[in-house]
Amino acid sequence: MNLSDWLQRQWYEAKPPMALVPLSAMFRVVVAIRRLAYRKQWKQSEHLSVPVIVVGNLTVGGTGKTPLTIWLADFLTRAGYKPGIVSRGYGGRKHDKPVAVFSTSDPLEVGDEPVLIAKRTACPVYVFPRRAEAARALLANTDCDILIADDGLQHYALARDVEIAVVDGERRFGNGQCLPAGPLREPVNRLAEIDLVVCRGVALANEYPLTLTLSEEAVNLTDQTLTRRLSELIGIQPLYAVAGIGNPGRFFTGLKQMGLSFEERAFPDHHAFTTEDLDFGENATILMTEKDAVKCRGFANQRFWTVPLQGEMPPAFGEALLQKLKVKHHGQKTA
Repeated sequence: MNLSDWLQRQWYEAKPPMALVPLSAMFRVVVAIRRLAYRKQWKQSEHLSVPVIVVGNLTVGGTGKTPLTIWLADFLTRAGYKPGIVSRGYGGRKHDKPVAVFSTSDPLEVGDEPVLIAKRTACPVYVFPRRAEAARALLANTDCDILIADDGLQHYALARDVEIAVVDGERRFGNGQCLPAGPLREPVNRLAEIDLVVCRGVALANEYPLTLTLSEEAVNLTDQTLTRRLSELIGIQPLYAVAGIGNPGRFFTGLKQMGLSFEERAFPDHHAFTTEDLDFGENATILMTEKDAVKCRGFANQRFWTVPLQGEMPPAFGEALLQKLKVKHHGQKTA
C-alpha cells in the first residue's frame, strides 16, 4: 500500500492518526490567519471587471468540480453570458505566464482537466497558478463577460461574486480533520459562508444535487465519430477499465451497473499515462474516463474507448445562481 492509499484509508475508513492531529491543528490556524488577512485586507484580493464564480471543495480529491464547471459554462452560455474559465493547470508544466488552453493542447503542458474543459465547452480557457493573472490574460484576449474559476475556492487572491462548493455525498468530510490527519482543506464550518452548496450523491436539505451519469455509448479515441454502445461489450473479453481520477471506484461501479465485467486498473489522480501502463495485450478492449483519454490520444489505437460523463443540475440551482449574480454587487465577496 502506498502513502496515498494509506492516507485515504485513514481519512475515510479509520480514526485520524493521532501523530498527525497536532499538525492538523496547526494547519487550521494557518488557514484561519490567511482568511483573516484577506478579510482585513492585509492581503489584497484582485477585483475584475466581470463577475467571478468560483467552484471548489473543502476536501482533497475529486468530488465533481470539473463536470460542474462544464455544466456551468453550458448553462451560462444558454442564459446569454459569454463565459471564460481559469484554472491552476494542475499536472501540467510550470509556466512563467498565463497559457491559453485548447481541445488539442498537450495535457502534460497545461493539465488534463483544463484540456477536457476546453474540449467539452468550447469556451476560452486559461491556466496559471495565480488565477487573477490568468483571468486578466483571458479578458484581454476574448470578449468574455463572466468568469468561472475551476478549483478556486481557497485561492483568495482572486475576488469572487459567487462561491460554489461541491461535496461528496458518499464520503462527505471523512474523519472531519484538516490536512494531514484528514481530507479537509478548510474546516467544515466554512460551508456556512458558501453561496451555493452542491452535493454529488444524496443531498442534504441545504444542498443542490449534482447528478453524474455515464453515457451508454463509448467514443473511440482515434475516431470520435466512431461510437459503440456499452451493452455491446457485455461478455467481451479481455476488457479493461482504466481510471486515474480522484475516486476511481465510482467509474468502475458505473460500468458494472451497466452489466460489464472487466479488469480494473486504478491509477493516481492526474497520472501521466504511458503505452506501458496500458499494455494489456493486442486483443484487449480498454475503457477509460474522459479525463484520462485526453492524455492517451497520442498513442491510442482503435481498441481505446472513452465513456463520457454528463453532469446535470436541477432547475432550482440555475435559478438561484442567476438570482445571486443579479443581486450581488461585483467585488462584495472576497474571502
